[in-house]
Amino acid sequence: MSFFSERIMEYWIDVGGTFTDCLAWDGKTLSQCKVLSSGGIKGEGTSRPDAGTVFDRARKKQPDDFFTGYEISILSSDGAVWCKGAVLGFSQGVFNVDPPLPKDLPKSFSYELTAHEPAPILGIRMLAGLGLKDAIGQSSIRLGTTRGTNALLERKGGPAALAVTEGFGDLLSIGAQARPELFSLDIEKPEPLFAEVVEIPERINAWGEILKPLDAESVRPLLKDLIDQGVDSLAVCLLNSYANPCHEQELERLARSLGFDNISVSSALTPTIKALDRGDTAMVDAYLAPVLSEYISLIRSIAPDAEIKIMTSAGGLVEAERFQAKDSVLSGPAGGVVGFADIARSYGRSKAIGFDMGGTSTDVSRFDGEYETQFSAQKAGVRIVAPMMAIETVAAGGGSICQFDGVTLSVGPGSAGSHPGPACYGRGGPLTVTDVNYFCGKVSSDHFPFPLHLAPVEKLLREMAALAPQPMTPHELALGFLQVANRKMADAVKRISAAKGYDPRDYLLVAFGGAGPQHACSVARELGVREICAPGLAGVLSAWGIGAADVRSFREESFLRPLDSHSWNPEGPLVQRFQAMEKALVEETAAQGIFPENIKTPVRIMDLRYKGEETAISIRCPKDGDWTGAFESRHQQLYGHVHQGREIEIAAIRAECVGSTPRPEKKKAAEIPRLAVSNTTKWVWFDGLEMQTFVYDESMLRPGDRVFGPAMITQGLSTVIIDPGFEAVFTGLGDIIIRDLEEGAKSGMTESRRDPVTLSLFNHHFQHIASQMGVILRRTALSVNVKERLDFSCAILDSSGNLVVNAPHIPVHLGAMSRTVQSLLGSVKDIRPGDVYLTNHPALGGSHLPDLTVMTPVFDDEGRELRFFTASRAHHAEIGGVQPGSCYPFAENLAQEGVIFSHLRICREGRFLETELMQTLTQGPYPSRNPRENIADIRAAIAANQTGARELIAMTAKHSWKVVKAYMGYIRDAAEEKTRAALRALPDGMHVFRDALDDGAQTAVAVTIEGDAALIDFSGTGPVNANSLNASEAVVTACVLYCLRCLIQEDIPLNSGVLAPVKIINPTSMLNPPGQDDPTRFPGVVGGNVELSQKVVDILLGALGVAAASQGTMNNFIFGNENLSYYETICGGAGAGPGFDGAHAVHTHMTNTRITDVEILERRYPVLVRQFCIRRGSGGEGEFTGGCGAIRAIEFLEPMEISLLTQRRTSAPFGLMGGLPGAPGQNLIIRKGAIKPEALPSLAQTKADPGDVLIIKTPGGGGFGRPKK
Repeated sequence: MSFFSERIMEYWIDVGGTFTDCLAWDGKTLSQCKVLSSGGIKGEGTSRPDAGTVFDRARKKQPDDFFTGYEISILSSDGAVWCKGAVLGFSQGVFNVDPPLPKDLPKSFSYELTAHEPAPILGIRMLAGLGLKDAIGQSSIRLGTTRGTNALLERKGGPAALAVTEGFGDLLSIGAQARPELFSLDIEKPEPLFAEVVEIPERINAWGEILKPLDAESVRPLLKDLIDQGVDSLAVCLLNSYANPCHEQELERLARSLGFDNISVSSALTPTIKALDRGDTAMVDAYLAPVLSEYISLIRSIAPDAEIKIMTSAGGLVEAERFQAKDSVLSGPAGGVVGFADIARSYGRSKAIGFDMGGTSTDVSRFDGEYETQFSAQKAGVRIVAPMMAIETVAAGGGSICQFDGVTLSVGPGSAGSHPGPACYGRGGPLTVTDVNYFCGKVSSDHFPFPLHLAPVEKLLREMAALAPQPMTPHELALGFLQVANRKMADAVKRISAAKGYDPRDYLLVAFGGAGPQHACSVARELGVREICAPGLAGVLSAWGIGAADVRSFREESFLRPLDSHSWNPEGPLVQRFQAMEKALVEETAAQGIFPENIKTPVRIMDLRYKGEETAISIRCPKDGDWTGAFESRHQQLYGHVHQGREIEIAAIRAECVGSTPRPEKKKAAEIPRLAVSNTTKWVWFDGLEMQTFVYDESMLRPGDRVFGPAMITQGLSTVIIDPGFEAVFTGLGDIIIRDLEEGAKSGMTESRRDPVTLSLFNHHFQHIASQMGVILRRTALSVNVKERLDFSCAILDSSGNLVVNAPHIPVHLGAMSRTVQSLLGSVKDIRPGDVYLTNHPALGGSHLPDLTVMTPVFDDEGRELRFFTASRAHHAEIGGVQPGSCYPFAENLAQEGVIFSHLRICREGRFLETELMQTLTQGPYPSRNPRENIADIRAAIAANQTGARELIAMTAKHSWKVVKAYMGYIRDAAEEKTRAALRALPDGMHVFRDALDDGAQTAVAVTIEGDAALIDFSGTGPVNANSLNASEAVVTACVLYCLRCLIQEDIPLNSGVLAPVKIINPTSMLNPPGQDDPTRFPGVVGGNVELSQKVVDILLGALGVAAASQGTMNNFIFGNENLSYYETICGGAGAGPGFDGAHAVHTHMTNTRITDVEILERRYPVLVRQFCIRRGSGGEGEFTGGCGAIRAIEFLEPMEISLLTQRRTSAPFGLMGGLPGAPGQNLIIRKGAIKPEALPSLAQTKADPGDVLIIKTPGGGGFGRPKK
């Protein structure tokens, strides 16, 4: 059916997490409604004397017999179902119910109706007045749905299996090896989507060459077994299929012949490099396809004559039959982006930020004259490679749960959902953002889709307020929750604007969703945004966007060739592939009912990067055709630099085709300026004051009417709050434009006493600044180590070097920068504004030489008073030393480990001292082999610190130095209180623990708990190690801080307050080697940072009895030759603890770096990864079992030097409380032609020839509690 056929009824529907927004368009009139996504209808009713009927005045407008056939549930006061019945008839608000209702039914009560139809069908029936017996008829349904998203979040997809190359059955289970929560000992990895995994004997290399053919006959019984088990959806991901898909295609044909209903083939869904991303994408598609297919089939069965199109994550429509499940995860939110962009265009604005606050979360996105599209993202713990709108989601929706423990306030990430819903729904739900808005008068019960209840909200607020250390009213607490929510949402906007080089103050903020216009003024003021638009359809704007969307189609594939003057040869592969894509896209678009004149010329997109880098930038076809210039311009904007003369690589090519569809024309009425008049007022709380607020019904406003805050404007399905100091104008297009009339409004915070609300706000603010420093560091760095492995940390410190907050990046860096800054203050007296200092010396607070700490002092505006330090510590893969990679396991002293910096001044009053830095990097006995990359990453750290400094200066300007200084202290006090509470939960007394390194050297600790304080004594630890297995004092401090933070088990700022209740005794030993001015006499420390740190954490947690040993090593693996070098750390088993098993194949404790994707590794280095899987059976048995380690086998294709820096090869990870130890690791090498493997020690260096295979088996975690017989 063509979009341009005779006019039929159109329905545009957005199914959200809590509500479903619906619009109906008949060519003249636009109607709207909002229903619950559960498909139910809530109401308040009364029973008639005969108890056979229910009456609800609010339902009198529905046609007779509209609800006939529905099921009605009568609810008790706590939301439980009292009784149920069938509606036999309905008229004028009266429901005839069978069986008759109980005689003891209260006179008034809540009820819920359902026909067990999906929410979109309910919405259509409500808009069209169609009862269950009425056919929906010929119509057009455009649908955006969170059905797939919810199934993914809740892990309620269909039974699906994964077919993957032999040796890689655990590819998706291991993932990138990082744990999701840094400080959780009970590591909960995302629940896998597959029901079964089959390993396929086949192999293709990185260049598409077949190394091992696929044997269909051996695979057939494996697939047949899946069908017999009822698994009929299959994801296929074979290694390097992006380079040659023939094996995947053969497997697809075989699976289809066996009867699989759905087959998701990775090379067909996303033919790009990275096996993990392709595998996850195929798995998501296979997992969600049965659910979405069933959902769409259900809608089609009820509306068989309707044309159904689905909104994709990329903001385009596609026929239901062509819809791919992988494109569903942002289906609804993408409609919001199209909707707010359409609003912005209506006012001639090419820069707008969408602020979509719904029931479950808030989505923010940016529009710059065109949609910002991304082609990969992580959603619900899985990687998805697909075109999608660039949307940042934050857990601060109307249903986000509000909590207060007497110290700090939190909003989200938990949500009440639609069942039981917020407390005001009257079904026993928790306190939420919707509740506190309602309590503060910012939500009108009269304009809500169903009745609200104030009593349960007030009860919860009073109970929480009673926990405050000082008197606090329920309204103060409620307003505090709103401030915390607003800060979280403002921070999300900064992540999609300022963090990407765009100033949010240049943008129009378009606020929509059920709650967006309630919070818009407060969020805008946080951001410095001066102008807001609350659309007339704010409550259903995502549905409007779905109605305004075009048909969009994409094609993509890997390219992996240089961008040069030969790229655009008409006969060359680039042009040929683009032309083939464009032809297919035009045909696909036309097949969906789009006439040729409405099909736009396909747009070419290329993912470009500098050769050797992994992160690419998507560039749309530049108007002048200068792809290099467009790439360099965007690179400069994002990263702050370009690389002159460096080769640019085309990582992937894409094409997009748009087919225009009709939409309602907007008619603008004449605007006549006047002051709006209202005779209605209500009391609403703003900024700690209850204010008399005028209430306006939007239907009574005329174009040009002006309203001054405080005011409330009720729209059909949303409420707009105009804060004091703002002005609103009702426009001729039916929207509300809001402007901030106050310049640089100051906060009302004071330093006189610690306020829980203000404390929570500063917690969030400091954490956000430190996190943004990390974003800038990662974005502007050059090295893979920072950009991809994320081996860095950022911190804010006060003028004395006390830690205010350390962003939770890499645990081994935690707290260590405090010692570095304090050492700087003790040794450098002439610190000036604009100075920057560089340190890596372990005696000065460094960890090991590859970790470079960049410190920036932050002064007041006059440059007289030192107020803060911002600091960044990043691991440099090359900093000199005896061996490439700067990780020499047999270093006898510090000099052999690389270049040493002892508070080197690298900037003086804003001038970068590059000559001095380059001299230090290149003129020592073991200079850096890559000084240019070192300098690039150091510049990135300077940029990150400058970002933090600017934010701190802005914070001080807004709140005053007195307030900021006071709350830096209060934040530390709060962290100390949390730590003391955690220590009080531990048994008093001395807890002693010892463990050995593989060479027999002992590590020992005695932890004495006395009330809310602890003494941690490392006396008894072995002497200084002759090799590099020595840890600096800063590393030990980081280990203690990490363990304490794990005990606290809640999100608090990482600062010096955590360490306040603890005294550390650390005499001279391998955990505190004696400092020497001569680096040739200073013990080596590189192994202490990566290996001893893991051992220290194990014995601390063992002493406290909270976890058995984890793998106790980072399994450092380095290979290289005169042309290249590569470094990685490898995951292992996590230790079990009371109430939890250890996780398998994951990074634990003091590291959390990512591992390089197998296809990237094989493409860039002369190796073949033969196996990467979980080492089953290696976890220690116990009441709770330790996690299993991993097996990684790599074949070398060229001669290589191999270095291994590992532990737990002879000493097993201990069990606890009767639990058995985990299996120790093994380092093996199988020489070409040999039968038996050769064992390598914990610390090893060896040569590998082509055909040699290195096998690293990482340790399992220890068990906890005696094994069950």
